[in-house]
Amino acid sequence: MEQADQSAVSEQSAVSEQSATSDVLLTERIGGVLVLTFNRPQARNALNPELKDRLLQTMQDADSDPDVRAVVITGNGSVFCAGMDLKAFAAGGAFGGLTDFYTNGIGKPLIAALNGPALGGGFEVALTCDLVVAAEQAWLALPEVKRGLFAAGGGTTLSGRIPRAVALEIGLTGEPITASRALQIGLVNKVVPAGEVRAEAIALAEKIAANGPLAVALTKKLLRECRWADDEEMAGVFRSADAMEGAVAFAERRPPVWTGK
Repeated sequence: MEQADQSAVSEQSAVSEQSATSDVLLTERIGGVLVLTFNRPQARNALNPELKDRLLQTMQDADSDPDVRAVVITGNGSVFCAGMDLKAFAAGGAFGGLTDFYTNGIGKPLIAALNGPALGGGFEVALTCDLVVAAEQAWLALPEVKRGLFAAGGGTTLSGRIPRAVALEIGLTGEPITASRALQIGLVNKVVPAGEVRAEAIALAEKIAANGPLAVALTKKLLRECRWADDEEMAGVFRSADAMEGAVAFAERRPPVWTGK
């Protein structure tokens, strides 16, 4: 399946109008949502040093921007991300810098919009995200073992997300799984037609962005760490101006105006 699917991907990877720019990472603001688009369709959006650096800097900027409430990541063309650029690897060896992102993500909610296949590091970007929307034709794989490598960017934590036997099959065989299978085992939240994946991911992000930013940030942190809030964390939300605004807005039957304080 891998060879057949990759051949089909290569044939379908026509460069879209967006790729007229040389920017390897496109950005767009839609209200409180930041949409990031991997823009190397001619290389199946593989992660090279330039794209890696742009992604990390943009993520850092988004995390410190109070007007950004959620981030959507997608790809230009028919592939979400083919993982590490093996040509760049062959030319200069392994390039680091993504470990902290793969491990911790950012404080803002992240949503992956899988417009197509997510392989290796692309799969690991999806794992870093909090929610995943996948196109019907998308598939995911950790093919590193087929190249004498291993999924060092977080793929080996897969058994903490899905049944161990399934994680071992994905990791040890390097074979892909379909979007529908990923939905069944809880790796993705929604599977939609290809033409709807970006809009669906943005709609989810907008629902999150409409909520109190302090509450969202702590809820994400606690859910990812699977623990209770401590007294200081609880006080930081329940005694905030946003908490009072939420209650007053409810009583006045109007949308709340969040300040993040």
